[in-house]
Amino acid sequence: MKIIKLFSLTAILLIASKAMAQEFKLGKVSIAELEQKAHPKDSAAAAAILYKKGTARIEYDPNDGFVTLTDVETRIKIYRKEGYDWANQAVWYQNNSNLKEKVFFGDVVTYNLVNGKIEKTKLKSDGVFDEVLSKYVAQKKMTMPNVKEGSVIEFRYTIKCPSPRIIREWAFQSSIPVNYSEFSTFIPEYYVFNSRQKGYLFPKVTTARNPKSVTFNIKERNLGPGSAPTTFSTEKHDYMENQTTFIATDLPAMKDEAYVNNIENYMSAVSHELSLTKFPNSPMKEYSSDWNSVVRTIYEYDDFGPELNKTGYFEEDLKKLLAETKTPEEKIWVIFNHVKANIKWNSYTGYACDNGVKKAYKEKTGNIADINLMLTAMLRYSGLTANPVLVSTRSNGIALFPNRTAFNYVIAAVETPNGNILLDATDKYSIPNVLPLRVLNWSGRLIRKDGSSEEINLMPEKTSADNVFMNYSIDNTGKVTGKTRRQCMDYNAMITRSNIESLKEEEYLEKLENQNNKIEISEYSKTNEKDMLLPIIETYSFTGNNLCELIGDKIYVSPMLFFTNDKNPFKQEVREYPVDFSYPFADKYNITIKIPEGFAVETLPAPAALTMEDNLGAFKFNIAANGDTLQLSILHQINEAIVSTEKYDMLKEYYKTMIAKQTEKIVLKRI
Repeated sequence: MKIIKLFSLTAILLIASKAMAQEFKLGKVSIAELEQKAHPKDSAAAAAILYKKGTARIEYDPNDGFVTLTDVETRIKIYRKEGYDWANQAVWYQNNSNLKEKVFFGDVVTYNLVNGKIEKTKLKSDGVFDEVLSKYVAQKKMTMPNVKEGSVIEFRYTIKCPSPRIIREWAFQSSIPVNYSEFSTFIPEYYVFNSRQKGYLFPKVTTARNPKSVTFNIKERNLGPGSAPTTFSTEKHDYMENQTTFIATDLPAMKDEAYVNNIENYMSAVSHELSLTKFPNSPMKEYSSDWNSVVRTIYEYDDFGPELNKTGYFEEDLKKLLAETKTPEEKIWVIFNHVKANIKWNSYTGYACDNGVKKAYKEKTGNIADINLMLTAMLRYSGLTANPVLVSTRSNGIALFPNRTAFNYVIAAVETPNGNILLDATDKYSIPNVLPLRVLNWSGRLIRKDGSSEEINLMPEKTSADNVFMNYSIDNTGKVTGKTRRQCMDYNAMITRSNIESLKEEEYLEKLENQNNKIEISEYSKTNEKDMLLPIIETYSFTGNNLCELIGDKIYVSPMLFFTNDKNPFKQEVREYPVDFSYPFADKYNITIKIPEGFAVETLPAPAALTMEDNLGAFKFNIAANGDTLQLSILHQINEAIVSTEKYDMLKEYYKTMIAKQTEKIVLKRI
């Protein structure tokens, strides 16, 4: 895959700026803000963030030691009803045995203009509640009171994190305009963080050093006969605090576009990762500085690397399964299917084991790491060169720079002379080198036993085919009767199998009918539904009464019927983000059309062929008439999973031409 340069990764601390923070305070809402009817720079905005200020302070707590306190205050203007969702606020927090964070809401007020005067409505104490999202994460939620069109809402929240090593990412942009966004960090000199920025818009940055002091309470217990009782004392330490302030103004709304992986990948934001600690009278300790050190640290975690060395729990089962295997491919397939069939994914992600591989195997359930580290261990036991691959899922964002929190997933890779075979045993419809779509997120990091690592491409290069064979006849009233045989391979097969399984057959067929111009389906059958290495084939008969247009003595019909692409997903003049198709694909159609007795062809679409530069893709359209039968052959193929913005104009023109051709009508005239 070609490297697409999307982000300018900048060591923000090196940027000099003279920007000074503006004075914004909760409770200082103006009549002008309440009277404003539309955003001055985005009249379509349903709401806007008037200002958002955040601070992350690493401070000493006498009971907990150094902790991270994050304070955020926000003022939002609601212009229209479509912006009411912004009155619902939720803040997630870690809530597990390893890390218990706390969230506190305060100063929650809604402002309205009533008879020319500002009316305040405060949130009642019972308006805030906790919601469990998983065994690891919960969220604090609240709904602003008395919200109307024109309201201004304000709120503040604090997150207390018991770890001084964690500073949350700060997003400057949002799905609505942001007038002003400010984020400051206050970090004792004992902690050194790397700061990185993603997105296209860069904040202004100022730095300062502030003298600080901390007083430790010291308890000394004296032992031995005749010793003095326990003594208490205090010890004061002076240190410097590094302050960094990031300020961004007039940020446009992030507007989603068709085929965008994860819009947050392109959102202006700043992240922090602990680089090292250097306490007085203690040796300096380094953390993440490059990818090798990151993955080496992860590999040494008790719930990662050591789990790969456990084999006793599966050895007897595996010996029996491998007895008849001869080739590496057979070993891979047998082990892969054994894990898929016996261990069910519990829907939790993570590269760290939850239950542990042994317990997961026994109880037949586990998280991503339990299952795929178990798979890796089994592959290694069989004599194959297998290693874990750290991944950041699509929803988690792209791993842009070295840090341990960049990843939230792990898969297995088997090294072969022909390249890596990638495996994920958590999806029942996945096969070797056909990973769940959630995993297709640019690249992953393969870790070997010796601690070395390398970046590997996760994006598919093999084309996934979707072959449609259809024949239909048109009667003189425009009614269409036909049969369809659809053959899907690789990623198309995985998606189709998943869609079929998610619904009862009656519901699935009803959905298929509704999606395809209200056709009626009969004689439905499917082949190779369970045989994952073969293409899945769907066959059905159909009738449709609204697939043609009758105007006077003529019948107009789109030859591809309900398979016609009639909308161009690429309408923007300028594309902001790469086009992410997830995988290369080739859609092929072979269609036979029987025209009604008493009619003749008046107009046929002309053949067409279009090939994009750099082998990006091709479209071919051929149609021929033979008596009362028309034969149609169509190919729509895209050869790259990710298309850079530099190629957007070419791709847009390609889709425009393709859709124009597919929507051309065959005209039949009564004779």
